[in-house]
Amino acid sequence: MTASTFVYDSDQARTPLVTEVRNLWAFRGLLKLLVVRDLTVRYKRSALGVWWTLLNPLLTMAVLWVVFSQLFRFETPGVPFTVYLLSGMLIVTFFGQGVAATGAAMVNNANVLSKVYVPAEVFAVSSGVAAAVNFVISLIPLFAIQLITGTGVPWSALLIPIPLVALTAFTLGVGLIIAAAAIYFYDVLDLTNVFIQLVSYLVPTFYPLSIVPERFVPLIKINPLYSFLQVFRGFAYEGGFAPGWNFAYMAVSAVVMLALGLWVFSRSWKNLVVLL
Repeated sequence: MTASTFVYDSDQARTPLVTEVRNLWAFRGLLKLLVVRDLTVRYKRSALGVWWTLLNPLLTMAVLWVVFSQLFRFETPGVPFTVYLLSGMLIVTFFGQGVAATGAAMVNNANVLSKVYVPAEVFAVSSGVAAAVNFVISLIPLFAIQLITGTGVPWSALLIPIPLVALTAFTLGVGLIIAAAAIYFYDVLDLTNVFIQLVSYLVPTFYPLSIVPERFVPLIKINPLYSFLQVFRGFAYEGGFAPGWNFAYMAVSAVVMLALGLWVFSRSWKNLVVLL
């Protein structure tokens, strides 16, 4: 019995989207290994290790709680401010970490990609998936606070994988576009951090939508993250479903952004190794 051999032909034509999906499946073992690596290396020299995944959002939430609940006295009727704040932070943090890690994946793994043939998209996708795993772990303190504050954890929490999968697809799409651009212009990674910060302020994470002037509300609602957040909050603690347009906007933006990211990445893949 002879083992199958993977043959790489640099001149072989690629079918956008299809080739990337096929490569991810063919190298699924490597993808899993890279996800584990991203999760372990991040906390390798930390005394608390993976516990920082639980502690970090709690510490950040505590600071924001003091500032916005005690000093500015933001109120969120119907739900404790801590639950409202942490649920928003998890979505924004997942998006920010996922986009930043995916966007920098090509540059960070330049030594490997320039010497050994490995589908470049595997490195990018693994970073986004690792961010999704961190998000799942971070749900533990959110549910704990919901129980402590009496909010409870409704049955609809079982549906959280729906916005999680959609947000992962959306995040990967944005990250893949940035990853392709970062090969040509490294400054894109620094600009990405500014972009993420701007987008995070355009989502009602730590402030209720009711305090926003009416003329600015459409600007917030057009942000795709707003729909992801509304669907997530509905499932996580409201025990219901967000408006139908939020679901539609979430699904369409996730599919379109992932397809666009894969297409852009597919069109530029031949230049990656040369430029790295």
